[in-house]
Amino acid sequence: MIAHTIDLNFFTPETIASYLIETDSELALIESGPDSVYGNLIEGIKKLGFDTRDVRKVFVTHVHLDHAGAAWHFADNGATIYVHPNGARHLNDPSKLVNSASRIYKERMGELWGRVNPISQDRLHQMLDGEEVAVGDTVVRAVDTQGHASHHNTYFVEGNAFTGDVGGIRIKNGPVFPPTPAPDINVEIWLSSIEKIRRLKPAAIYPTHFGKSTDVVSYLDELRARLLDWTGWVGDRLREGKDEAGIISEFDSYVTGSMRNSGLDQEMIDRYRNADPFWMNVPGLIRYWNKYRLNPDN
Repeated sequence: MIAHTIDLNFFTPETIASYLIETDSELALIESGPDSVYGNLIEGIKKLGFDTRDVRKVFVTHVHLDHAGAAWHFADNGATIYVHPNGARHLNDPSKLVNSASRIYKERMGELWGRVNPISQDRLHQMLDGEEVAVGDTVVRAVDTQGHASHHNTYFVEGNAFTGDVGGIRIKNGPVFPPTPAPDINVEIWLSSIEKIRRLKPAAIYPTHFGKSTDVVSYLDELRARLLDWTGWVGDRLREGKDEAGIISEFDSYVTGSMRNSGLDQEMIDRYRNADPFWMNVPGLIRYWNKYRLNPDN
């Protein structure tokens, strides 16, 4: 098995990756990326000597548009799309997904994500926890890893973990960030998912944002620590009575300052901001606190 990293060049390099899995007789894709950069994906596959129509199996870690927005192209070509059971309905009818994203991105929806077409039920396969699918001479195994989203799988291929967003974000050798957008963040479940990945002892982690990391133990330790840090930081400000706008402003300064103190330059900060807009982490953590910690009976 060869895992090819295809940079989709989402506004900047090394922001969104698709992984083309090459086996002895078959190709599979992990993450389609968004429709807005589907042309870059086509070119990336062609540069490797293949055609998008050669891809008959597409595994999406979850249904957020930066991960699964272009999957419908492959389904239209006859490929099967493998997805967490909780996410299949949103690929079949993406109206709720699109409406939710539109409230956040407004007039930038087309620029950011392009078109989002429905995928017919007969092209969708709900990938259960522990289920294995053969791809040529190798096997793709799904591991249910919720916490970032309620519809999230990690895919293990020959000991390598393709972790979507539950495995965090890391660009080059920078810090590991836990993306925490609304509405599905559940920190306790996310921590359990991190430990589930750790127990399986992957040889490498391939987050969608961006690229392979082999320092698995320290990587997961940093992810866990920063998830707890950000969660506690937001909770402290909620207890102080601060509103969302105020917390967002402070959080942006907090994250940016910590990156500068770690020696990252402005270009790298901007890359992280593109991959994980800092402000978007706050509403997800506020919703988590209000739902599970501050008002658990509501």
